[in-house]
Amino acid sequence: MYSQAADTLVTVRDLLRFAVSRFSEAGIFYGHGTTNAYDEAAFLVLKTLNLPVDRLEPFLDARLLPQEVKDVLELVERRAVEKVPVAYLTHEAWQGEFSFYVDERVLVPRSFIYELLGAPLTPWIEHPELVHRALDLCTGSACLAIQLAHHYPDADVDAVDLSLDALEVASVNVRDYGLEERVRLIHTDLFEGIEETYDLIVSNPPYVDEDSMDELPDEYRHEPEMALGSGEDGLDHTRAILETAAERLNPKGVLLVEIGHNRDVLEAAYPQLPFVWLETSGGDGFVFLLTREDLVEAGLGQPSEEETAAE
Repeated sequence: MYSQAADTLVTVRDLLRFAVSRFSEAGIFYGHGTTNAYDEAAFLVLKTLNLPVDRLEPFLDARLLPQEVKDVLELVERRAVEKVPVAYLTHEAWQGEFSFYVDERVLVPRSFIYELLGAPLTPWIEHPELVHRALDLCTGSACLAIQLAHHYPDADVDAVDLSLDALEVASVNVRDYGLEERVRLIHTDLFEGIEETYDLIVSNPPYVDEDSMDELPDEYRHEPEMALGSGEDGLDHTRAILETAAERLNPKGVLLVEIGHNRDVLEAAYPQLPFVWLETSGGDGFVFLLTREDLVEAGLGQPSEEETAAE
């Protein structure tokens, strides 16, 4: 099929049609930025041809060079046969208006947290300039750290990851956005060795439970396993974050954590915590918010001198 296609397909429209058919036939899984064969094919074709990924129509009937056709078809086959996510094939992933370099050393960015930065947090962070220091735990590609720097322009941002490979990718993105002076990359395990305190901490930690890890679609097998699995119930990393976050938050500081489909398990494990579940494009069960005061009152941290004096 590959050689026949290479000899027959001529235009962008031809390649788009072929890719949609090939993806549908292959039964690929959509979960890394698109939800259907058409969008997946359009992004792959346009990106591979170095065309604007948001402008398909003007180029549909453009005739292509044989090498261009070959380049696209090679990636279409890898997507269909090897089930490699398109973001890894093109080395680009988008979150809202931000694009990031990615490869198989990091997760493909898909956290809902980026939707909540800025205005959605106004009830807890009234003005962006109130965030002087922010922390992104399990930063991966640094996609959230970079967006923290955007939404809170007065903040210095620390971005932590246990994977040196991930931090190499993060450094590419930090450099691409010219944020070397504001985003500091730190190699450590969650809060280990961190002595700073923060006004805002965000984290999209590993949260896939043991049973779900065994059932992941092939596409996820290309992602770093250490960035996905988090113990038998998927909450090992979240527990570690909750146990220490109060110590690293300033008074009135905010903690924002994504936990996948683990809401019921988490609430049962911490009935004393007043989780606020924030609305995202995926629903209201994926990202929770807690303040430092919530954590302290629940016994997960010591009150500050100010709080002790107030009592």
